[in-house]
Amino acid sequence: MSDLLNKKELSRAVLVKVVPKGADEHEYSVSLAELENLAKTAGAEVIATMVQQKENPDPATYIGSGKLKELSMLCIENKIDTVIFDCELQPSKIKNIEDGIGRDVMVMDRSMLILDVFALHAVSSDGKLQVELAQLKYTVPRLIGKGTQLSRLGGGIGTRGPGESKLETDKRHVQRRIESLEAELAEMNKNRAVQRASRDRSGVFKFAIAGYTNAGKSTLMNYLTQADVLVEDKLFATLDPTTRKYNLPSGTSVLLTDTVGFIRNLPHHLIKAFKSTLDEVAYSDGIIIVIDYSDENAKSQLEVTQNLITELEAGGKPVIYVFNKCDAVKSSLPGEIPDDTVFISARTGQGTEDLINKLEKIVGESKRTLKFSFPLAQSGYVSQLYKMAIVQDVVYKNDSVEVVAICDNKIAGQLKDYIVKDDE
Repeated sequence: MSDLLNKKELSRAVLVKVVPKGADEHEYSVSLAELENLAKTAGAEVIATMVQQKENPDPATYIGSGKLKELSMLCIENKIDTVIFDCELQPSKIKNIEDGIGRDVMVMDRSMLILDVFALHAVSSDGKLQVELAQLKYTVPRLIGKGTQLSRLGGGIGTRGPGESKLETDKRHVQRRIESLEAELAEMNKNRAVQRASRDRSGVFKFAIAGYTNAGKSTLMNYLTQADVLVEDKLFATLDPTTRKYNLPSGTSVLLTDTVGFIRNLPHHLIKAFKSTLDEVAYSDGIIIVIDYSDENAKSQLEVTQNLITELEAGGKPVIYVFNKCDAVKSSLPGEIPDDTVFISARTGQGTEDLINKLEKIVGESKRTLKFSFPLAQSGYVSQLYKMAIVQDVVYKNDSVEVVAICDNKIAGQLKDYIVKDDE
């Protein structure tokens, strides 16, 4: 837990949002509610919210001079030390807003706040490096205001992270640090690629557990595999992916990976920054999408998840929709329910039998009986099939080896040049 959360006095924050005239009131209220939850997770106490109806944001200060004066008075009267905008702000706008407020107040945008929460929950070396690199690339240009440059980072919301002390160094060294981090992450990505290749060779079916942040992904992972993944009622409690083996009742083993949660308005550059983490979804064989069925915004959260999965180029895979927390649901979800849906409580285990049956079905459908013919020079593939498939028959001939085996799609793809019969 961060030192900030242990202090008696939390950062005092005001949230700011500009809403175009005629905009969907429910949509922007949901976005603001999420921003407040992010702020609380980061260790802030939200004192006030300022909403401005404006067709186009002001090019200099986003909210305009009149509203900026009002914001300045609000900060003075309520001893505000952090202002958080529910949008993405250019460095020049942040500086103009700071100058307009006229006192030592941290001005943040939504991306900076998400990065701060990521920094709070990064545990692995890989996760910490990704957070630090993203902070350096995104946050540093936005903190060069009032002539204080990087020394502004003195602790508190928007300033924490694995690279906190490094952000206080001279700006001339920041680019060197970025290059060093990129090299370290490139090496880690190579190792991760080797691990994925090893999983691919094993032929074990891989499911990614994906979904909106705080939907119950880690709780489900823990229930099925006793993985002991951190479970908290907070946004982005899980940042680092965790993979565990799970044995289905049929005896078939699958791999389950708990992934970082999604959220609406997640900027593209953050998706790119955490691509190595989010790639666990792209490299999976199937996806378990977890939705908080008790949340009144479950439908829109599902849409956000589906859009991000498409953006990660992970579409087209078998999907199971898991509507979690059904024990806390007071009314049914409006709208159409997707196919391949199960309703569960990951906390109590209610309905998980249906989920397990669907896992069995997907894994079973991914396998088919194939007949291979290998030249004697490639007879080593026979032992590979014994490890990665169910071999039913082997016949040695003068110049070849014929093998009949039950294989999944991955093995079939790897050995497609030697297939002579497909019973599909």
